[in-house]
Amino acid sequence: MTRTGEPAIRVQNMEKSYKDLHVLRGVDFEVAAGSIFALLGSNGAGKTTLVRILSTLLKADAGTATVHGFDVAANPGDVRESISLTGQFAAVDEVLTGRENLVLVAKLRHLKNPGAIADELLGRFSLTEASGRKAAEYSGGMRRRLDIAMSLIGEPKVIFLDEPTTGLDPQARIDVWQTVKDLAQNGTTVLLTTQYLDEAEHLADRIAILHKGTIIQNGTLDELKRLLPPAEIEYVEKQPSLEDVFLALVGETAEEQEEKEASR
Repeated sequence: MTRTGEPAIRVQNMEKSYKDLHVLRGVDFEVAAGSIFALLGSNGAGKTTLVRILSTLLKADAGTATVHGFDVAANPGDVRESISLTGQFAAVDEVLTGRENLVLVAKLRHLKNPGAIADELLGRFSLTEASGRKAAEYSGGMRRRLDIAMSLIGEPKVIFLDEPTTGLDPQARIDVWQTVKDLAQNGTTVLLTTQYLDEAEHLADRIAILHKGTIIQNGTLDELKRLLPPAEIEYVEKQPSLEDVFLALVGETAEEQEEKEASR
């Protein structure tokens, strides 16, 4: 639990619009401390907008949100001290080595022994052997692990991962998944946004499906699977997958999604 005994994240009736475009239409959910919460939705569903509000980069039009017990609108400074945000693309300095990136962030946070902090994180994220190489030479998965390691400097209580495996190859995705699991096991609350159904299925303690600006379902994987009829036994029993649940709730075909993207 947080310092006040509340959920690590609480969002109530959150709304956000850009002129006539209603991005968030009354979003409600809670995230338990030390858990992994996946916000699942298609492109344009409002995932990144919501994360930007929770990380104090945007102001909501209506509704309230607390992160680690602090009100996002009233106490943005306290929220920033409690969180870390990793965007869709790794924000590492490619001119610097992996170790130099970590040392730089530790110094910017005015922490003691930045070199020791960097070395501990390099070991934790299996980057020690590559610590002296420039980040420009890292693979996509290594850059993402370095990015997340940089985000953990200062021991934030809550970390936001906005589509953390976008553009990564399968092995790199698996590496990042293990990193996310390790974060939760060490007590960090993780809210990740994703459009990959298997990612939410593998990682999340709870999954919320965001569609057209609202949460249309929120539950554990088993709870979401129970929304569909039980499997009929013929020759092979097939339980509903998260993909089945998502498509049944959202009700969009691939063609409709392509038309939506083409109209933007």
